[in-house]
Formats: sequence, C-alpha cells, structure tokens
Amino acid sequence: MPNAFATISFTESVKAAQTRYGTRENNQRFELSEDPRNQLGELETEFIQARDSFYMATISENDWPYVQHRGGPAGFIRVLDARTIGFADFKGNRQYISVGNLNANARTSLILMDYPNRRRLKLWGTTRITHEEDEPELVARLTIPQYQGRVERGIIIQVEAVEWNCPQHITPRYSEAEVDHVLQPLLEENRRLREQLQQITP
Repeated sequence: MPNAFATISFTESVKAAQTRYGTRENNQRFELSEDPRNQLGELETEFIQARDSFYMATISENDWPYVQHRGGPAGFIRVLDARTIGFADFKGNRQYISVGNLNANARTSLILMDYPNRRRLKLWGTTRITHEEDEPELVARLTIPQYQGRVERGIIIQVEAVEWNCPQHITPRYSEAEVDHVLQPLLEENRRLREQLQQITP
C-alpha cells in the first residue's frame, strides 16, 4: 500500500514544485515506502495523549482555508483506536466556523506541537460530528470531568495519514507547569541550604 501522506499531499502541482526546487528525487522515498503511515502506533498514541492543544485546518465552501486552535487539559485528545481519535469540542466564541466547514467538507488536517522537545506531528483525517443526545456513551468518553469547559459536541476523526515533521525552526517554549516542574526542585534545594546556613551562622 502506498504511503498515505504522499498520496494525499503530493499532487501534480506539488510534484512540479519539488522538481523545480530539486527535491523530487528525495521526496519519492515517501511514495516508495512500504509503511502506509495511515494509523497510530505506540509513539503517536503517547504523543497525542500528552498534548493540551493542537491546530486544526478546515476548508470552507468558498475554498478558503481556516486554521483554528483547539485546547483543553493534557489528554483531552482521546485515541479511540489505531485509526480513530476524538475530542470534546468546548464552547468558544460561538462563530462555529470550523464546525460549519466540517459539515460541508469533512476533511481536516491537524498539527500537534511539543515545543520543549521540538517535535511536531501532522495528521490528516475525515471527521464526523456527534452530540450527547445522539451518542451519549461516546461523548462521555471524550469528556474531561474535572475540566470546567462546557462540551458542545464531540468531534471524531478517522485517521487517513500521519507524518512526523523535522524539528528545524521550532523554537522551544515552555508552559508554566513545565517551568514549575524544573524550578521546584531548585527552589526546594535553595530553601534547605538557607536553613542550613541559618543553623551554622552565629
């Protein structure tokens, strides 16, 4: 089976651009790969379930792309099986641009970032939207009980292709929790040293 990433992405115009800029031969390795890259392995599953946000691209009925940020607590993106992920879509600014686009064109593309480790996962998929009144058990699987965001719907994505991106040009960034995780032992050590210093100082 051909590589799904190349099948989806390498259109004739893309191949022409690769030829012009001298990368066509190198990019053919994706097309010749025996790994179809159309399902989630252990590495991808672990990576996805650790994310607290991602970027989702959709296409409108007038052919304009739209990119939206989606976020929640770490683990809000659920890996339902090797070909399916889902997440609870929380109440936002109520413009419903992404949802409207997906109702017209179910195709989507995601970029999931790990800034501290400079890792990036790209995912292509076909979506369907579900609501609690239609599939209460499925929406319950997507819900994060301790998170205060209001769930308006569930979005289920059938994975069509997966591809890791190179770390080039990714600037490391750290969340407050990640910084605290590094600083807390240092602060604790500093506190102990101050106490010891006070004990030996006359």
